[in-house]
Amino acid sequence: MNTEILGIVAMFLLTLALAIPLGKYISKVYGMEKTWLDFIFNPLEKMFFKLSGVNPAIEMNWKQHLKALLTINLIWFILGMIIMMTMGSLPLNPDGNPSMSADLAFNTVISFVVNCNLQHYSGETGITYLGQFYLMFLQFVSAATGMAAAVVVFRAFRDKTTTELGNFYTYFMKSCTRILLPLSFVVAILLVFQGTPMTFDGKDTITTLQGDVQNVSTGPAAGFVAIKHIGTNGGGFFGTNGAHPLENPTYFSNMLEMWAQMIIPFAMIFAFGYFIKRKKFSWMIFGVMTIGFFALAIPNVVNEMSGNPMIEKMGIDTSLGAMEGKETRIGAAATGYWSIATTVISTGSVNSMHDSSMPLSGMNELLAMMINSFYGGVGVGILNFFIFIILAVFISGLMVGRTPEFFGKKVEAREMKIAMIIALMHPFLILVGTALTAAMPEYGTATLNNPGFHGLSEMLYEFTSASANNGSGFEGLGDNTVWWNVSTGIVLILARFLPIIGPVAIAGLLAQKKFIPEGEGTLKTDTATFGLVTLTVIVIIAALAFFPVLALGPIAEYFTIY
Repeated sequence: MNTEILGIVAMFLLTLALAIPLGKYISKVYGMEKTWLDFIFNPLEKMFFKLSGVNPAIEMNWKQHLKALLTINLIWFILGMIIMMTMGSLPLNPDGNPSMSADLAFNTVISFVVNCNLQHYSGETGITYLGQFYLMFLQFVSAATGMAAAVVVFRAFRDKTTTELGNFYTYFMKSCTRILLPLSFVVAILLVFQGTPMTFDGKDTITTLQGDVQNVSTGPAAGFVAIKHIGTNGGGFFGTNGAHPLENPTYFSNMLEMWAQMIIPFAMIFAFGYFIKRKKFSWMIFGVMTIGFFALAIPNVVNEMSGNPMIEKMGIDTSLGAMEGKETRIGAAATGYWSIATTVISTGSVNSMHDSSMPLSGMNELLAMMINSFYGGVGVGILNFFIFIILAVFISGLMVGRTPEFFGKKVEAREMKIAMIIALMHPFLILVGTALTAAMPEYGTATLNNPGFHGLSEMLYEFTSASANNGSGFEGLGDNTVWWNVSTGIVLILARFLPIIGPVAIAGLLAQKKFIPEGEGTLKTDTATFGLVTLTVIVIIAALAFFPVLALGPIAEYFTIY
C-alpha cells in the first residue's frame, strides 16, 4: 500500500484509539466526577467564579442556558468590534498593520465568535498581534460554547424527568480549562519543535537561495494554530493557513494538525454514550458518521492522487497527483484527506487551495458542509446529528405504527416542527444567499476569479462555508467587499445560534416530559437498522436538496474536463 495512504490510515486509527478514553474523561468532567487535573484547575475555576459573581451551583433550565449563552456571546462581539476597528493604534503591532473597516470587522468578529473563522482579511498582514490574541481567545470560548450547549442535551437524556440541566457557566469553564487548554498546550509545544514560531518579534529577514533578501512574518503562531484545530475553529495565523511553511512546517505537523481537529469531535460522541450510560448508542452514531465521512474522503484522495488530465495533455508529468495549489512536503493524498476532514468536521483550515481541487473533490468538500452532520465541530456536531435522530425516530415510529419515542420520551408535533425548521434552514441560507448574489452581477460575478461553472461554485462555496460554520473558501473569490462581509456575516449569526437553540430547546422539552420505561414495543435506537434509517434521512434531507445547484457547478465542470 502507498506509504501516504498508510500514514492516513494510521492517523485515523490513532485518533479513534485515543478518542475513546478521552470521551470517558470528558464524561467525567461534565458529570462533576473527580479527574486527575482537579488539583490544578479547581482553585483557578473558583477564582474565576468568585471574581465574576457567578454561582456555579445554581441549576438552569434550557431557557436560562440559552439566555446565558447568547448574552456572553454578545459581549464578546461588542468587545471584538472595538478592538478590530482600533487595533492599528494599539500596542503589539510591530509590523504596523492597520485597523479594519466596519464591515470587515463585523464579518471577522462574528466569524470567530461563532467558531467559523471565515477570514476575509489576509492573516499576518491584515491584523495585529493584539488582534490575533483576541481572536485566539475567541477560538477558545467559541469552542467551549458549543461544548457547553451539547452537555445540556447530554443532561436532558441522563435524567428521567427534570427541568434542571446543570449550569452553563460551569460547563463552559470546564470545557476551557479541563479539555481545550491542556490539549492545545500539548499540540502547541509539538508545533514549536517542528518549527512553528512563538514570538512577539516582527518580520524576520532571510536570504533566499537566489540571493534575494525577503521579509517573512513571524509571531505567536504555535498557540494560535493549536487551538484553531483543537477547537475546530480553522482560522489561519498566516493568510495561506495550513499551507504556510511556518504554520504547518512538516509532514508530521500536517498529521498532528489533522489529529488535533478530529480528536474532540470523535471524543464527544463517546462522551455522550458514557454520560447517558448508552455506549452502544454512541457507537451507532460514530458508525453512521464514519460511513458518511469515508464516502466523501476516499473519492477525494483518489481524485487528487490521479492527477489532472488537462495538465497531463500538456505533456506535464502528473505522477505526483493533481499538485496545482498543493504543497509538495504534504502530498496529494494527505491533502485530499485533509480537504474532507476539515469540511466534515467544520474546522475550515486548509493545507491547499480548495479552488484548485478537482471538480468532484470540490463537490465532496461542498457536500461535507451541506450535510453538516458527520462528526461536525466540537459540541455542535452532536447537536446537528441530534436533529436527524429526532427526524429518524419520528419517521420510524410512523412506519411501524407506534408513537415515536426517544429514550423514554414521546416525540410530538412541537419537537418535530423545531427539528424540521432547523434541518431546512441550512439549505435555505445557502441557496437563497447564492441566488441573490448571482442575481446581482456587481456584487457576485464581478468578484469572481473564474467564469462559468467554477464561478458559481466559488459563490456557492462561500455561503455553504458560512452556513456550516466552516470558514474555508474557494479563494479565487474576492470576498472582502461590503456585500460579502455583511451577507455572510448575517448567515453566520443565523447558522450558528439557531442550530444551537433548536436542539437545546428540543432536549429541554423532552427532558421535562414523563419518562416511559422501555418495553417490547420500544423502538431501539442503538441498532444498525436505526443507523441506516438515520443515514437515509440525512441523505434525503441534507444532500438531495443541493443536487440541482451542484449539477450547475462542480458536476458540470467535471463533464467539461472528462
